[in-house]
Parts: sequence; C-alpha cells; structure tokens
Amino acid sequence: MATKKNVPESTAAKDPAEWVTGDEPMTGPQASYLGTLGREAGEEVPENLTKAEASEKIEELQEKTGRGKPMRRKKSAARDAA
Repeated sequence: MATKKNVPESTAAKDPAEWVTGDEPMTGPQASYLGTLGREAGEEVPENLTKAEASEKIEELQEKTGRGKPMRRKKSAARDAA
C-alpha cells in the first residue's frame, strides 16, 4: 500500500499571476459572475480584464460581498428542542 509523503493539502490552487493563460481575456463565466458580484458590491467592473485579473477581482468582491464562503449550517429543529 502506498503512503502519502509530505504533500501540501492544496496543490491545485495556483497564484493567478503564474497561470500560463492568465494574460488571455477573461472567460464568459468569469464576466457573468463578476457582473453579479459587482452589482451586489455596488462597484463597476472593467470589461477588459484578463483571466488572472478577473480571478483576483472575483476573490476581492467575494470577500466584500460574503459570497463564495461556506454557509453556516443552521441547527436542526430537533437539536434546538433538546
């Protein structure tokens, strides 16, 4: 049986500045989500961002709006009644 060696928990996340395609225009889904986040945050979002810039802006606006964070679970009624 193989054992895990000292492998970082999150190897998939890469800094957008290091993306090979980071300088390409943002994707349609990025633009759509940025539009939603921008409206919720009350901010204008530039239309000509790169993929990397869009990713960074998404993170910024998620922080500002609280989107993209795990939702807090509500206690069940059964636990509340106990």
